[in-house]
Amino acid sequence: MAVAIEMGHTTAGSPAVLDLEELLATRLLVQGNSGSGKSHLLRRLLEQSASWVQQTIIDPEGDFVTLAERFGHLVIDAEEHTERSLQIAGERARIHRVSTVLNLEGLDAENQMRRAAAFLNGLFEIARDHWYPMLVVVDEAQLFAPAIAGEVSDEARKLSLGAMTNLMCRGRKRGLAGVIATQRLAKLAKNVAAEASNFLMGRTFLDIDMARAADLLGMERRQADAFRDLERGHFMALGPALSRRPLGLRIGPTDTSPRNATPRLMPLPEATLEDARAIILAAAPPENIRPQRRPSPDLLNQLMAAKSAALEPGPDPLEQLLSAEELAERRERVDRILRAILAEPDAGFRAIGVLYQEFVVRCRIEGLGSAAPDLGEFRRMLTHARAGVGSDLAEDDAWQDVSLRASILPEDMQGIFMMIARAAKEGWPCPSDAAIARAYGSHSLRRAQRLLNYIEEQGLIVCQLDGAGRRIVTLVELAWATAPGDPNAEELPTEQGCNSASP
Repeated sequence: MAVAIEMGHTTAGSPAVLDLEELLATRLLVQGNSGSGKSHLLRRLLEQSASWVQQTIIDPEGDFVTLAERFGHLVIDAEEHTERSLQIAGERARIHRVSTVLNLEGLDAENQMRRAAAFLNGLFEIARDHWYPMLVVVDEAQLFAPAIAGEVSDEARKLSLGAMTNLMCRGRKRGLAGVIATQRLAKLAKNVAAEASNFLMGRTFLDIDMARAADLLGMERRQADAFRDLERGHFMALGPALSRRPLGLRIGPTDTSPRNATPRLMPLPEATLEDARAIILAAAPPENIRPQRRPSPDLLNQLMAAKSAALEPGPDPLEQLLSAEELAERRERVDRILRAILAEPDAGFRAIGVLYQEFVVRCRIEGLGSAAPDLGEFRRMLTHARAGVGSDLAEDDAWQDVSLRASILPEDMQGIFMMIARAAKEGWPCPSDAAIARAYGSHSLRRAQRLLNYIEEQGLIVCQLDGAGRRIVTLVELAWATAPGDPNAEELPTEQGCNSASP
């Protein structure tokens, strides 16, 4: 027997129902400008289905935390947890079938993307025995699956976009039904939006968004102007869980409300002009004495600061119980799994989050689940592996200096610096733009050139061309220099390419 969720009433006055079981199989996209009633629609859907299906809400503004008191959702404040702990929390939520709200309020855009990706990955990477049906609601989805790169790092964008793509493209077989809501269709990645089969389109004003909404609903372009005239709480519905033809509906009331209600008009306080002058133009409080700004530290000071700020990982209790031979054998097995993943043709262009998921699964298959490193340690291993740095080289005193220098760069650039440093230490030709781009996970040769320019601006390397136009890179202070290499070459030199495949 189908479970019908009443969302409100159609424009003709009849009940507007949503087939919950059909929704779990086909996913939903909600679009509407700010003030169109989009969050109200999500709240109505969550309240009406709370007793039927497990739910989780990715909540960037903390609007849905009020569901906890009325419906028993567990509120997880992402600001208080690491990415690793959020991934584990996602796994446990599915195992124990607990509805959750991931509150991302208070985090900047990059950390919102990273933590949301970790939690979604936890929901996704779970044993088949726990693939229970689950509604996964993502509000402001354009923040987590942007159509174009923004101000966040490429790594954070890839992690978040990869998790959202998994949710919408591969989640159905794992019982995950994505419900994504956005203010701007044009800003939402098309491959994420295209996986939805049900649509609820609210008021919007921009031509590009109206055109995409009309296309998704199968309406003619000349009918797109109708989206401008929709009132707050009115939506056009289409999809197997809603209606086989575009249908106008009005969302019904909700039992809970957001913490920040819509501002209401209210009369101004009564005060004379003199009272207002005395309050507004009163003497400012004394300023806190601030220390004088110091000049930017030189490279040596940056390196020392990075070294003192580095966190030393605590001892692993399991490692303390293993013999040296057992420990070496376990690490070799983990390294072998990493080598196998990196040997795949598209490994260089896959998001770290996706690679980590595959890595953890393979570790479990090999009986190494407890030995699998967390995401932070995996990033370090991956950086060294892509640079061709094995454990023997990583323990070399001279290479420790290279690792220290790399630490002043953003995480996603450290592997590039190490790859160049390895070539310089061994006297190999300088890597080509194609090789640098591939190690960075990009197809763009211009990005490779920008990476080199940035690293040079930080005072770590000096780039120069010889008379034949071949590039030579010298490491500052270490005085290691690469052999001349053609920046336009398509392949790595044979010796360097073979060595770079071994972590």
